[in-house]
Amino acid sequence: MTENFIAIDWGSTQLRAWHFSQGRCVDSRQQEAGITRLAGRHPREILDAITDGWQTSSTPVIMAGMIGSNQGWQNVPYLPCPLPLNDLAHHLYQVDGSTWIVPGVNILNEHECNIMRGEETQLAGAWQLAPASLYIQPGTHCKWAEIDSGCLTGFKTVMTGEMHHLLMTQSLIGNALPPQITDRNAFIHGLEYGLNDSEILPRLFEIRAAWVLGKLAQEEVSERLSGLLIGAEIAQMQRIYRAFHGQRIVIVGGDALAKRYQTALDRIAIPSEIISGEAAFLQGIRSIIHARFN
Repeated sequence: MTENFIAIDWGSTQLRAWHFSQGRCVDSRQQEAGITRLAGRHPREILDAITDGWQTSSTPVIMAGMIGSNQGWQNVPYLPCPLPLNDLAHHLYQVDGSTWIVPGVNILNEHECNIMRGEETQLAGAWQLAPASLYIQPGTHCKWAEIDSGCLTGFKTVMTGEMHHLLMTQSLIGNALPPQITDRNAFIHGLEYGLNDSEILPRLFEIRAAWVLGKLAQEEVSERLSGLLIGAEIAQMQRIYRAFHGQRIVIVGGDALAKRYQTALDRIAIPSEIISGEAAFLQGIRSIIHARFN
């Protein structure tokens, strides 16, 4: 059984690496060296640097994420959805030596187009750690993924995180604001509007009007906007997934953002649970390693 390996989560901005020896994580490293920050360097150079002292010629290195995109090391073809998650191990793309990339997953038909890279590996681990029928993976582009008996049957992507960033940095909503603070009340206020009002576009400008007119503290704009956007996302997904109630819903991600989604679900009496995105990713890599190399 392969118990010595290196797991790589290589996204657009961040690169994270974990070294496993005898089945245990013995070291981890992180750099702001995502595929948009290569600065002319070849990915092999960056990989060698972040794994310095870990790697031998026989140590499997399994990478997932945007490193497999057309901007990464190699444009690895997507696997079509629906996809049994166990099949990921049988479609690894070898870039050189003992270095492999996990393929992403796509949906391509007359009604829908969608893609994911990296989330499929996280889902493979999440399914083993906390089997469920619906997973929420918050982030810049939040994924909502349906799993049936270990098979990824469909998914949606919502650009909530990116919308928040753009509105706070490149629109009048966030123009000339002081540093923002964490404020649960401001978040809940925005959340209530997002969950209960389908007219989100007019509500967006009201956030600017509120702070201009002194009805909203300038330091709380980010929280109000976050609540509005997440609430609107939850409300929209509730309409899409008609079987929302009664499903086991697992939120996979970092604790702070995952709890925002859980709070939104709690407001509409939808139970959910949270598991660590890192734990899910590493379990996914471990399952791929064992299925492919043992």
